[in-house]
Amino acid sequence: MGVIEIEDKSILQPLFSGWEETLIWSCLQNVMGRAFADREKDPCSAQLVIGDFCFLSGKPDAELIANKPSGRQSDFIIMVPNDEAWSEAIEKVWKSSASRRSRYAIKKEPDVFDRELLNRAVESLSPSFSLRMIDEGLYRRVMEQDWSRDLCSQFSDYEDYRKRGIGVVALSGEEVVSGASSYTVYHGGIEIEIDTKKEYRRQGLAFSCGAKLILECLKRGLYPSWDAHNPGSVALAEKLGYHFDREYPVYEITGY
Repeated sequence: MGVIEIEDKSILQPLFSGWEETLIWSCLQNVMGRAFADREKDPCSAQLVIGDFCFLSGKPDAELIANKPSGRQSDFIIMVPNDEAWSEAIEKVWKSSASRRSRYAIKKEPDVFDRELLNRAVESLSPSFSLRMIDEGLYRRVMEQDWSRDLCSQFSDYEDYRKRGIGVVALSGEEVVSGASSYTVYHGGIEIEIDTKKEYRRQGLAFSCGAKLILECLKRGLYPSWDAHNPGSVALAEKLGYHFDREYPVYEITGY
């Protein structure tokens, strides 16, 4: 059958209909990411690759599951199956290289946020830290460090981030120690990424950074979408006003 890269991603919309995931929207809107299918006309199976994620829908297809986009350097990816048939196919193709994990979907509720609560969260930051929106200098510092790179890594360069992205960092003196930023963007919103340097965790930095980013998004008419990789991320989201939706399976692939 083969694998075809799809330029007009809108033709894949029916295969992902009803899937409430902003990374999928980013790709189908041709904002970010790449798309592949079993054929260009009336495709039955599709793969969307954006950042560290790969979404699979339609009829399970082993060639799409094995497909690694040209130019992709990372040997790690998180595959998100649309159903159990895809899950079984992923396990069959990747065998011991596939580790099944859970992620946690958070409800997308545009009018749920309490601005007073979020302002208090920003103000709760210890005076030994400060918050700053990500400018060119901070972007470069964020990109220099492994722990913080995901805050801005899906943008081609600072100019791309300046035009389309949005983010905030917490500083200890001049050191970047935590941040909340747009992992990806889509029409009308962003997907939030929050990271804190290991030795600065459990000091409320993610809480304050997350609150500041949500407030800045609301000012700009953007929806700050959240998807959690562990129960701690769910708890932080709920503290900021979000509501848990459901747990769902993904596969972490090594040797991709």
